[in-house]
Amino acid sequence: MGDAAMKEFGAAASYLRKSDKERLEAQTRPFDMKNECFVPDSNVEYVKASITSRDGEKITAKTEFGKTVTVKECDVHPQNPPKFDKIEDMAMFTFLHEPAVLFNLKERYAAWMIYTYSGLFCVTVNPYKWLPVYNQEYMLSDRENQSILITGESGAGKTVNTKRGTLEDQIIQANPALEAFGNAKTIRNDNSSRFGKFIRIHFDNRGKLASADIETYLLEKSRVTYQLKAERDYHIFYQILSQAKPELLEMLLITNNPYDYAFISQGETTVASINDSEELMATDEAFDVLGFTQEEKNSMYKLVGSVMHHGNMKFKQKQREEQAEADGTEDADKVAYLMGLNSADLIKGLCHPRVKVGNEWVTKGQNVAQVYYAVGALSKAVYERMFLWMVVRINQSLDTKQPRQYFIGVLDIAGFEIFDFNTFEQLCINFTNEKLQQFFNHHMFVLEQEEYKKEGIEWTFIDFGMDLQACIDLIEKPMGIMSILEEECMFPKASDATFKAKLYDNHLGKSNNFQKPRIVKGKAEAHFALVHYAGTVDYNINNWLVKNKDPLNETVVALYQKSTVKLLAILFANYAGADSESGKGGKGAGADSESGKGGKGAGGGGKKKGSSFQTVSALHRENLNKLMTNLRSTHPHFVRCIIPNETKTPGAMENPLVMHQLRCNGVLEGIRICRKGFPNRILYGDFKQRYRILNPSAIPEGQFIDNKKASEKLLGTLEIDHSQYKLGHTKVFFKAGLLGLLEEMRDDRLALIITRLQARSRGLLARIEFQKIVERR
Repeated sequence: MGDAAMKEFGAAASYLRKSDKERLEAQTRPFDMKNECFVPDSNVEYVKASITSRDGEKITAKTEFGKTVTVKECDVHPQNPPKFDKIEDMAMFTFLHEPAVLFNLKERYAAWMIYTYSGLFCVTVNPYKWLPVYNQEYMLSDRENQSILITGESGAGKTVNTKRGTLEDQIIQANPALEAFGNAKTIRNDNSSRFGKFIRIHFDNRGKLASADIETYLLEKSRVTYQLKAERDYHIFYQILSQAKPELLEMLLITNNPYDYAFISQGETTVASINDSEELMATDEAFDVLGFTQEEKNSMYKLVGSVMHHGNMKFKQKQREEQAEADGTEDADKVAYLMGLNSADLIKGLCHPRVKVGNEWVTKGQNVAQVYYAVGALSKAVYERMFLWMVVRINQSLDTKQPRQYFIGVLDIAGFEIFDFNTFEQLCINFTNEKLQQFFNHHMFVLEQEEYKKEGIEWTFIDFGMDLQACIDLIEKPMGIMSILEEECMFPKASDATFKAKLYDNHLGKSNNFQKPRIVKGKAEAHFALVHYAGTVDYNINNWLVKNKDPLNETVVALYQKSTVKLLAILFANYAGADSESGKGGKGAGADSESGKGGKGAGGGGKKKGSSFQTVSALHRENLNKLMTNLRSTHPHFVRCIIPNETKTPGAMENPLVMHQLRCNGVLEGIRICRKGFPNRILYGDFKQRYRILNPSAIPEGQFIDNKKASEKLLGTLEIDHSQYKLGHTKVFFKAGLLGLLEEMRDDRLALIITRLQARSRGLLARIEFQKIVERR
């Protein structure tokens, strides 16, 4: 694609591809293909270097920083010729490996080329500033369902990329609402989506917008009651406190000081890049545009206020008893007022819940830690169910009942997570990413298979998606990790210790993907390790049984169900807990998501039984299977978002941070697959023109010979491994490394020709000069 073809991109062209002039200039750069390489570096992953000597399997090289290093030959990676500098599709590389990918992304990013293809992936690096690469033009060229799968770390720019998929004002208005209740400041990102979403935009058979719908996954509800120091709670809390709508403070019985509310003031309370007053007006307007009634809006605001008051409720221990009792009722009274409950009933339900023992319902005492745990769990459940109700309500507004023919789906979901401390939430997220990576691998395999078939290439087909199957089976199959967790949740006497023992009995030494964790001094405790495609992750299983059952104080839930606030009653209408007799599967308004379910202390509840309620892991698997079914019905496009540095500095890239993400988000996994097949392919005409110089006599001048036969004849005369290439109908396919060898041979041949030409020229000039000297005598 030259300058002429790039003109259609207008101002964006220079941010997508180098100009023809720049490409020609790059090719004049001195380059020694045999010695220019990358070597590993403990600080920056890889550095450019030039080989100075070889001694068996040891290579000595001088780095671009002037340091001399000696490394193993297998750790040295050749550089690509200058014509590939800042290439927009890395699948075109002669040498496709980790440092080539890293440095190409780095050099493109320095030139503000933030989008780069790597085979089927579009890799995008957050520029931390606005670039003229977006416009409002969209095309519906393929007459089939499309999906765009966007993953990456917090702060990598997933949500900004997703917003490109909203086509009209009505759909755009869903964003402020979702972001107010589902986004928060994290360490890396001021506006981080703390939930996954799959947005589908439906079209009729003429390509005209018909409707839209949103599905959400894994809301991080632990954030409702707990935040890290440099983070903050969901935006909506601080929007309400901004006083942009003072009537809300009066309605919710709150002050404008976030530090008056324990749940929302454990981290930061303001964000420099966000104007909470403006955002509140945008949120409120979005609800109006989406058709929310005033009663619905007020009910949501009241439930947000009630969560804030929940965190201020105080309890103390009765003298000489373990029993908890209210330490003042002012905050409980405010909660009850906002939630349409009786305050005394609420306190009684928290301190003396009724639980089922056998067939009998009995009143059970609670200590202070158990009551605080119950308060936190209820607050998170109210918030999560309200968020999911809001999504359903938005979908009702976006459902126009017009006929639908095709859809474009955009998946914006958290990428693979490897933290110092990994628990149940990370297993759910990483299991999701295993499934998505398998989907990508399988899709890539299908496309490769079609290309080889079309070209008539003999090829033993491998479904690369199966490479991940062992880990997926270990998590989801009968007697897998989630299956054992479900089983343990059915036994009243089960504990973290019995769960761990069952995992080890069933999998240690029997599955290569299940291992003992590495014990490192100063590192968080871990109980087992899983070998994922992105790396080995150590998991801590403390409280997994509680997190999976996600128990709530059912006496208080029963009060919610009879609330005079219509919305609250709807949220818990078909709640089914472990003790409940009612419920057919337990999928109430709030049962469509799970995530950070933290909370300190163990607690609440009596005897647990495996009844009709649905556990968090079962629900997550069900939602994930629905998502995968949706994706399989589409033509997928894969986007991987990269956060370049921790300081949000435009143009700066930290190599180790980027390499970690490339491993986690499947880009390097895609390259691994690419290298197993025939990653390089060239049309016969182009091959003949470029490599005829290797043996001109194989293709005589003046004699017609078609390009395929000429290429076949030429390759047959060369001293190369002839099993490393295949001849298709229109192009020749090369295994990894062979094209690089041909380039070396071409360079050697050109050097020989040019040396001879220079020798002849110098000889001629010397003879002319000599003749002049003779004549002067």
